[in-house]
Formats: sequence, C-alpha cells, structure tokens
Amino acid sequence: QKKSASWLPGFILLGIVWGASFLFIKWGLLTLSPVGVAFGRCFIGALTLLIYLAATKTALPKKAIEWFHIAVVAFFLNALPSYLFAIGETHVSSVMAGLLNATTPLMTVLVISFGYREQKVNRDQMIGVIVGFLGIALVTGAFSGLHGNDIKGFAALLGATLCYGISMPYSKKHVSRLSYSASALAATQVTCAALMLLPFTVFSHPLAHAWTSKSISGMLILGAIGTGFAYIWNFRNIRLAGSAIASTVTYITPVVATILGILFLNEKARVTQLFGAALVLL
Repeated sequence: QKKSASWLPGFILLGIVWGASFLFIKWGLLTLSPVGVAFGRCFIGALTLLIYLAATKTALPKKAIEWFHIAVVAFFLNALPSYLFAIGETHVSSVMAGLLNATTPLMTVLVISFGYREQKVNRDQMIGVIVGFLGIALVTGAFSGLHGNDIKGFAALLGATLCYGISMPYSKKHVSRLSYSASALAATQVTCAALMLLPFTVFSHPLAHAWTSKSISGMLILGAIGTGFAYIWNFRNIRLAGSAIASTVTYITPVVATILGILFLNEKARVTQLFGAALVLL
C-alpha cells in the first residue's frame, strides 16, 4: 500500500496531462503547421528541463554511446510521433486521436514479437492483439466508411503509436538501465528530439496563422508539462511501479481526451467508437 501511494498520484497526473495533450495540439494547430507544433513542444520541453537541471545541478549523460541510444528513443518516442499526431489531428478529432493512443500496448507487443525475440510474447498476448485490432476497426469505422474521416489521419495516428511501440522495448534494453536520474534522461531525450526537428522547422513554414491566446497557452502547456516534466514522471513511474504498470497510463488518456474534446471542441464520440475503445483496453 505504501508503494502504490508513492507512484499512484504521479501516475494519475501523467494520464491527465497526456490525455489533455490532444486538446493542446488542436489549439497549437490554430497557429502552427504540424512540424511547427512538433518542434515547438519539444523545444519548450527541452528548455524547461534544461533549466530544471541547471537549478538542481544535475548532470547530463557524458558517453557518446549513451547519447546515441537516448537519441534513438527520442526519435521514436518524441520527434516522429509528435509530428504524426499533429498531422493526424489535421484530419480527425482530438477524441479520435486520444482513443487511438490506447493502441500503444498493442503496437509494443507486435514489435516485441518480430524484433525482440528474447522478450517472448505468449498466446494470451497475441489473442489480446487480435481483439485490440478489432477494437481499432470499430474506433476508426473501418466497417462503415471511416465515419467520413480521412484515412490519412488514421494512418498518421497509428504510425505514431507504432513509433511508441518501437521505443518501449528499445528503451527497456538500452536506456532504462543507465545510471542517471529521471530528469537527466528526460532532458537528454527531449533535447535530442528538438535538435532532430530543428532543420525541418527552419526550412519549412511553421507559422501557418496569427498567434492566438489559445495557441500560445496550448503550446506552453504542451511543451513545458506534456513534453517536459511528464517524461520525468514517466521515468519515475517505471522505476517505482515497473514498466508494465507504467505503460497502462495510456488507458487514462482516452478518457481525458474524450471529455476535453467534447467540452472544449464540441466534438462527438459515437457509441461504436466507445465500444471499440473498450475492446482496445480489454
């Protein structure tokens, strides 16, 4: 009981913050292009964490091989999915994005099955993957014309969760064992992601429209909290509760994303989508 009391508050807070991220992405897209949203959130997150490290006098990793492995995780956990989620939300609702985010564990199991044979997948897990993808079909409306949505949006969102699925076992094998604080690992990871996105931002047109109060506040919260401190909390949850329990934070995010999408964006969720989401969680 004492152990759960130590990680549970941070676990719930992380689920709320990441669930709200889909609303803030929508607000960011009011002003920025998808690449602008991706870079903006990573840049603000990196700046926030580096200031935090300086204030707490925490050192960054020093070895090149450590930076390499963290950079691989940064690409698949931050840089590419941040762009894909922003692309996806130009085609579908934030509710849909939140619901599909819950496919992350399914993607992780698939990646482990094909790429990490030492992390064996059992029969029950494969059954879970099949049931989960049936849920994806219901969420996206694959049996009923995609509910009028653009398939590009679904492809981008599922591509983002596939990136998460690739990053999880890689991080477990190469990064989680490093003897650095959660804040040092998070700061290095998000900084690498910002540096990766910088060239694409410089040579594109990230500012699509004039700034608004919603887009400014959305990007600041998305960057400083959702892409900054959130990764410290995530590393902390993994160390206190284990990676299996920590990964189930994706079960909270669809609930939060759906509530906020309905309240602040006047979006709707179909009964079949909610039933499909239940299958994904099952």
